[in-house]
Amino acid sequence: MSVLVDDDTRVVVQGITGGEGNFHAEQMIEYGTNVVAGAVPGKGGQEVHGVPVYDTVERAAREEDADASVVFVPPAFAADAIFEALDAPLDLAVAITEGVPVQDMARVKRAEKETDTYLIGPNCPGIITPEEAKLGILPGNIFASGNVGLVSRSGTLTYQVVDNLTDRGLGQSTAIGIGGDPIIGTDFVDALQLFEDDPDTDAVVMCGEIGGEDEEEAAAYIGEHMDTPVAGFIAGRTAPPGKRMGHAGAIVSGSGTGTAESKISALREAGARVGDTPEEVVDAIEELL
Repeated sequence: MSVLVDDDTRVVVQGITGGEGNFHAEQMIEYGTNVVAGAVPGKGGQEVHGVPVYDTVERAAREEDADASVVFVPPAFAADAIFEALDAPLDLAVAITEGVPVQDMARVKRAEKETDTYLIGPNCPGIITPEEAKLGILPGNIFASGNVGLVSRSGTLTYQVVDNLTDRGLGQSTAIGIGGDPIIGTDFVDALQLFEDDPDTDAVVMCGEIGGEDEEEAAAYIGEHMDTPVAGFIAGRTAPPGKRMGHAGAIVSGSGTGTAESKISALREAGARVGDTPEEVVDAIEELL
């Protein structure tokens, strides 16, 4: 089984006529994702990779019975593109765009809470259910179908852990890159709840990093609500306080939370296994299964 996406998911690519959208739409189609439409204002009537393009997401969803979208739209216009997906309405929107203004995402977040749409991202690699569908820029060749769920703030760390899992014969049910911006859609708790409710996910890998309190909140959820075992990794142990490292959300404020130590401690107190390296995380998953 899987969460959020599978081989029945029908996908609209927002921004399909642009360079990034065009390239990754082709990659998604080659992987087997059911890309049924593109949506670009003023480009309706065209075809890209054999896929019809519509002027609006609403029409693309209506004409092609789509239920998900991937957003490859420049930062200044990304919020409007996400609003289109929310208004359509779609079940899932995956925003790949990096550099979306925080004030724009604040508006999006308020609107998302009033809908039933799952938003993943922005500034994320996307989501994949191996051998069924991928929405985003994830390298499908390193994934294998299995029973380990994965949720991560870091795309690169996702790839490293997944490659190690696959090399050990540990396939994945679904992998979700939630993104590292200060304001995102789906967070760790949302993803953990999805995996907890999935009968075919037998263990979960959670990859976090310094900054914010999302990992501490996830630890509280794990301790109170999860029977599915969790193994984790926290990046940024050597980062100096107050300095942003990589993601916009990776800032330690000095308030006692947000540090690698506070996150690791919270996860361990909740019963999660925390590795000192990505390889140790995979060791833990082998033991938990």
